Formats: sequence, structure tokens, C-alpha cells
Amino acid sequence: MSRPQTAPPTLEDVARVAGVSRATVSRVINGTRNVDRKIQEVVRAAVDQTGYAPNRAARSLVTKRTGTIALVVSGAGEQGEEDAFASRVFADPFFGRVASGVVGFLRTRGVHPVLMVADTDRAREDVLAFLRQGSADGALLVSTHAEDPLPARLAEAKVPAVLFARPARPVPISYVDLDHQAGAKLAADLLVELGCTQVATITGPLDVPASQNRLTGFRDAMARHGFPYVPIAEGGFTAASGEVAMERLLAEHPGVDGVFAANDLMAQGALNILQQHGKRVPQDVALIGFDDSGPALACRPQLTTVRQPVEDMAAEMARMLLGQVDDPDQRPRSVIFEPSLVVRGSA
Repeated sequence: MSRPQTAPPTLEDVARVAGVSRATVSRVINGTRNVDRKIQEVVRAAVDQTGYAPNRAARSLVTKRTGTIALVVSGAGEQGEEDAFASRVFADPFFGRVASGVVGFLRTRGVHPVLMVADTDRAREDVLAFLRQGSADGALLVSTHAEDPLPARLAEAKVPAVLFARPARPVPISYVDLDHQAGAKLAADLLVELGCTQVATITGPLDVPASQNRLTGFRDAMARHGFPYVPIAEGGFTAASGEVAMERLLAEHPGVDGVFAANDLMAQGALNILQQHGKRVPQDVALIGFDDSGPALACRPQLTTVRQPVEDMAAEMARMLLGQVDDPDQRPRSVIFEPSLVVRGSA
């Protein structure tokens, strides 16, 4: 004789185990964010204990949500070079920190990110189609070049979206960013405090707003300290570009005794060149990076750097996006984070 099949656990079963109402269980499972955290934990424990599995298809019909968001990395590339672009992106520790912050925030809310790389016009159209057809509830966008049309396209499509960093051109889209000028000022103040008198900077790509702001902040701070001219060499946010820029600075300004690099990867490249030229860091040349990422700790000496709280910024992006999903009529918002100086061995 066959055993009778056991009915699957229901919302009522979860509510009975948790000691709360069925409506409360439903709100927790559907991701409503005005439920007390302790109650959420009790309900999730009851879900685990009963083995309850929500019918996501039915739930989506009711809530009009997928429980999925798109984490989009958009950049400049040519058709057929998708693998090369992806390799460059994922070699940069910055993007790993963004993903970590997003996943860490969303995982406790039952929302799952889908990673999408958009480095060509066709790929960007695919992202827009994916969002328009309702395959995700919204997008978190990390754009790597100033002429990226995707922020404006998302705003035009009225898709819930939040951008990491202020867009290069005015667009009605929410974003998180850092006070880059304040961070550069921290670096300038320290170099002057250390007694450096021939200070130079390695910038990021100067068509990127963050690079422009870091350069402006550094120059302005140095001017306030009585240094009207700061030599610059433009880099590309990579270690290799930092090496090229440092070679150029040494050739044109051999007496340089202080360098501010606009990210840690370029500072790492600059350190390699300084050491190849027999320059001691920090005794001969003080060196400061920006970001406080993995390369800062991998260097010898470890880098003094301006900390950008990327994980916190990414989590705030996700929080803002879920707020838009809850209330599509929200106006675009911006949240600006403050930098801090992390002093280690290079300055």
C-alpha cells in the first residue's frame, strides 16, 4: 500500500510555528521592508523549520515583482571584444567590492542580483529589453566611461535604476557618490604636512567626473598651501598606466618628492617604477593612493590611501533601488559619502 502524500507546508503552518499572523508571514516573504527585524528573523526560522517554499510564480503575479535586480557593468567596447572587456572589469578590485556590497545587502531581503555586462550598443539594448519586459525589478548600474548612453536610456524608459557615481552628463537618475574633492584634499594636506615640496599627481581618465573632481580637489588644496602648480600625468586606473605615468613624471620632474595617485592600482604601478629608479618610499618620495582596495595592502610598503567605502556605497545603491521599486513615483535622489585617510607605510 502506498503512503499518503503529505501536504506541503502552508503560510498558516509558518504563522503557527512563528507565533505571528498569516499576514505578517506574507509581508516578510514578500519582502515588505517595514517589518521589525526580529520578527523577520522569527518568520525566516519558521520557514526553515516547516520547509515552506513560496510559489514564486504566483507571488510575482500578485506583487508584480520578480525578486531579481540587474547589476549592470556598462563600458566602452567593440563588438566581439566582450571577453576582453569583462576581463578588464573583473581584474579591478573595485567591481568585486561593489558586488560584495550589493549581494550582502540583498541576500537578507530575498532579492537576487543578475550580473549583466554591457560594453556594446547591442549589449545595452539587451539590458534595456531585459528590464522593459519585466525580467528584473530594476537596475544597479556601474558605468565605466563618460559617453555611456545607458543612464539616460534607463531614465527615459522610467526603469527603477541607481547609478554608482554621478553621471558625466545631467540625467534624472538616482546615484551614490563620494566627495572626491574632499578625499584629494586629505592627500594634499598630508603630503604638505610631511614636508614635500615637489608634489605631482597621477590622474585617472580626465573625461571621468571622479577623475576631474580628484584633480580639482588636489590642485585647490595644494594652492591653498602655497603651491600654484602641480605637475600631472594622466593614467587609466590600471597599474600599467600608473607605471607609464610615473616614468613620465620622473623624466620631466626628477626631483619629485610626493605623489598622489588617483587610485590604488595606479599607485601600485608608480611604486614599482619608483623602486626601479632607486627611489625609497617614503624616504625619498611619499606616495598616496585612493580607494583603500586590495592593492593597497599588497604593496611593500603598504599604501597610505584615501578610503572610499565602496561596500557601503553599493549597499546604499541597493537600498535606494528597493525604495524605488516600492514607490515608483519617488524623485531621483543622490547620496554622497565622505572619504577618510588611511595612513600606512608609503607616506
